[in-house]
Amino acid sequence: MDTRCAALSLADAEPLAGTAPTDTDWLLVEHSGSWGRKAVAESALPDEVRAHLLGLEGVRVQLIRRHGRETDPSPQVRVFTASLGVSPGERPVVRTALLDDVGDLLTLDTAGGVALTAYDGPLWLVCTNGRRDVCCAELGRPVAAALAARWPDATWETTHLGGHRFSGTLLALPSGVTLGRLDAESAVRACEEVQAGRVPALLTRGRAGRSGAEQVAELHLRGELAFADVTVLGHDDDTISLRADGELWQVVVEETNGEPRRQSCADDKLKAAPVYVVRAVGRSPA
Repeated sequence: MDTRCAALSLADAEPLAGTAPTDTDWLLVEHSGSWGRKAVAESALPDEVRAHLLGLEGVRVQLIRRHGRETDPSPQVRVFTASLGVSPGERPVVRTALLDDVGDLLTLDTAGGVALTAYDGPLWLVCTNGRRDVCCAELGRPVAAALAARWPDATWETTHLGGHRFSGTLLALPSGVTLGRLDAESAVRACEEVQAGRVPALLTRGRAGRSGAEQVAELHLRGELAFADVTVLGHDDDTISLRADGELWQVVVEETNGEPRRQSCADDKLKAAPVYVVRAVGRSPA
């Protein structure tokens, strides 16, 4: 296929805002083997481990690996968990463990199992799964290479962040900031911004763990009104409540269906994705 979904989305100026994953709980499992389209289900993990991961409820499971490392003789497995659905004012929680064997996943962080410990550094997770979408491989791998050269310990390739058409895509932890339309140069600059506590608005899809409307409301206050510190407090129907630089605000976001478009290079079907429009912004009533 000559025309890529990412090129079509960019040419059509499809908005990035509101397209970050909404999952709040994540499990990242190191696995250097070949990744299939359905990465966990089609992996070479032991049957009982694969069944365990597929059976987890309310947890998004991702496979991860170091850039360019599709084979690794070490039996040890690095895992991370991330909890992004925290109360306003609380920091997202990332924890980690180094397992001696992948089978330890069956009892991870349970009585008698391997304990997870707090992880305080940054994590840059770049989608590179070409079996899922060719754009992720073609655009994601140069991004992963550039970030690995700058942050070798923090950078991991991963299997799926949604929104193939926004490749190269990246999830930053612990912030949950999700970036899109990255190349090798812009990715390094954007991650420097995120590490400094800022949000690069033109490359940000939203904050993972929040609804699409909440993501858009936060980005609107940061971008249009230039607030530096924005926290989503909650929402009531289409009205999002936020705290911005110490003040309370409300943003009304309308969600509609956009024009049907190709969502992936591997799928010719046209599907309508949500489109978010900010209808009103104002300080919350006293």
